[in-house]
Amino acid sequence: MPDGGPTILHADLDAFYASVEQLLDPALRGRPIAVGGGPSGGVVLAASYEAKAFGVQGGMTGWRAAQLCPELLFVRGHFGEYQRLGDAVMEVLAGVTPLVERVSIDEAFLDVAGSTHLFGPPERICVLIRGRVRAEIGLPISVGAARTKHLAKIASQVAKPDGLVVVQPGHEREFLDPLPVGLIWGVGPVHRQRLADLGIRTIGDLAQIPSGALERILGHAVGHKLSAMARNDDVRPVVTARRAGSVGAQSAFGRRPAVAAEVRAVLAHLADRVSRRLRAKGRAGRTVTVRVRFVGMRSVTRSHTVAEPVSATLTLTEIAERLVWSAIGSASAATEITLLAVAVSKLADQRAVQLELDLATPDPWRAGSAPGAARGAVDGSMDEIRDRFGADAVGYLPAVLRPAAAVPDEFRELAEHDV
Repeated sequence: MPDGGPTILHADLDAFYASVEQLLDPALRGRPIAVGGGPSGGVVLAASYEAKAFGVQGGMTGWRAAQLCPELLFVRGHFGEYQRLGDAVMEVLAGVTPLVERVSIDEAFLDVAGSTHLFGPPERICVLIRGRVRAEIGLPISVGAARTKHLAKIASQVAKPDGLVVVQPGHEREFLDPLPVGLIWGVGPVHRQRLADLGIRTIGDLAQIPSGALERILGHAVGHKLSAMARNDDVRPVVTARRAGSVGAQSAFGRRPAVAAEVRAVLAHLADRVSRRLRAKGRAGRTVTVRVRFVGMRSVTRSHTVAEPVSATLTLTEIAERLVWSAIGSASAATEITLLAVAVSKLADQRAVQLELDLATPDPWRAGSAPGAARGAVDGSMDEIRDRFGADAVGYLPAVLRPAAAVPDEFRELAEHDV
């Protein structure tokens, strides 16, 4: 564990999307609102704290949210404003310390060890940040401070809404032990239930379990990580500049039969989103990974590594489709899927492609082959059209004809960040 005071901060905007809507329209302030969805259907993308008090949550169907909160107001999202205001908050944080690690559109870690001589102790810096974000941007933000990133994030969760929690050195266990295990980063509903079945409900309970026992219960990687987090064993520094190691996208949907046309349509759309982000950064990747989630939350992952980096939409779609059917074929008695995800890793720069001599049967998965170069040219033309006329101006047929998504792509792209 790092020495010194609670100089690692986690700053997290409160109910960000809903708070932005209330900022843009003062008539919504203090009222229960939901971004997205509607009383007849659709998916709630985010809810204000006034709506959360009735049990309304992001990911819930609009009709269910309306049942829980009859006075709920549904509003459309202003996605451009989310990005603009999220960026503005990051500028405020950068005014306090250059060591800012943005982990999503609305949250970041900060290391303020080098800023205390300018602004005072970490507690005062937290107050300064919250005051500036409120005064200059108009949004509520919760801040947690501790000696580790893991503990700072938990502290910011405890601080919500619109609060501040500083965990002083020497009081970490006193703070952590009574908290629910679900506050640990990475503990979702499935792991939380498995732990509860074993009588493990608090972080203190989890810290008492030997790492080896947890690894046998949850698997080596997950068990080892959760054991370390429960003990607050976290030496990760705040990283300010890090090139993405992978680019991915996913699409969740209720329960859908594994029909070839629908699977291809979803994969074409996901591949398009991933490949556009790769090309925008002048990058390509050699390993394609897909994840298929079946009814009952069981997931199967498949990967394939090609000889040369790829960033072409059609190539990524074809590779992903083969992998998905391999995953579905290995699933016993599971014919309905609830989520598809595509990611590309082992990334490399690809600002230009060296064309190959036509000496063998051309492989369309190789960017330098004749068919591969043709795919790249088509993608380049489509990227230019979209930059000028919008993302919906042109697209590949399977993706264009897919059923309308419950969650707008603009919202998905705000939530997705390359890792």
